[in-house]
Amino acid sequence: MATAVLTVALSYACNQESDGAPTLDEDRVAQGSELYQHYCASCHREDLSGDPDWKKPNDDGSYPPPPHDSSGHTWHHPDRVLIEIIRDGSAFPQSRMPTFGDRLTDDDIEAILDFFKNNWGSEEREYQKQVTDQDQASH
Repeated sequence: MATAVLTVALSYACNQESDGAPTLDEDRVAQGSELYQHYCASCHREDLSGDPDWKKPNDDGSYPPPPHDSSGHTWHHPDRVLIEIIRDGSAFPQSRMPTFGDRLTDDDIEAILDFFKNNWGSEEREYQKQVTDQDQASH
């Protein structure tokens, strides 16, 4: 039993940075960066900063593209929800997020999420990992 607990603890520790944030694969982050620049940057900006007025609705009631860096709210959502939004578009009537499921695989989308995460602070990454873990446990 002690060996099993130690194995799990070591496995967890190897998947965490010293500050507690999950580690990310550099190749996946680079792949995600390329995909983001090709598919997402025209709306969400090359530096992930989104529209400067992203919290202010447009005349039609929709909202401008939000940032995907730490200043936004992307990190508040579990991976599953982020994948669904990118793949299927947003179900929120005030969003104009298009669907990308016909152009990106779930693996591509996960690489884009790794690019996002690489640009978040450690606290945001830790929080988002907890939200994702809780979501996975409930589904």
